[in-house]
Amino acid sequence: MLIGIFRIVSCRIKFRDVVFVFVAICSIKIHIYESHSLKEKRHIVRSIVEKTKHKFNVSIAEIGYEDKWQLSKIGISCVSNSKKHLEKVIDRVVNIFENDERFEVLEIEIEI
Repeated sequence: MLIGIFRIVSCRIKFRDVVFVFVAICSIKIHIYESHSLKEKRHIVRSIVEKTKHKFNVSIAEIGYEDKWQLSKIGISCVSNSKKHLEKVIDRVVNIFENDERFEVLEIEIEI
């Protein structure tokens, strides 16, 4: 997705300063094996969310299955001026999820 950003000078839009911004959106559905209650699920989800947020500087939150104690859907978004950078960041985030042994990744949706 491309979004044009324009500098406004004297209430006029100048098109010579156009900057392109790329946005990546990813959702990951996971099945948490170790969870036997919502409290245990929240602990595991909070752990992976905080680890990912601090390591990759992305926006991340639980976006689905809040009331299910073994399922969760995590939403991740990232903004950059380079599509290659976004692809690299999202790939690394997905690898973190796939290599975590506390849960299984059931579904991944990526949109750039």
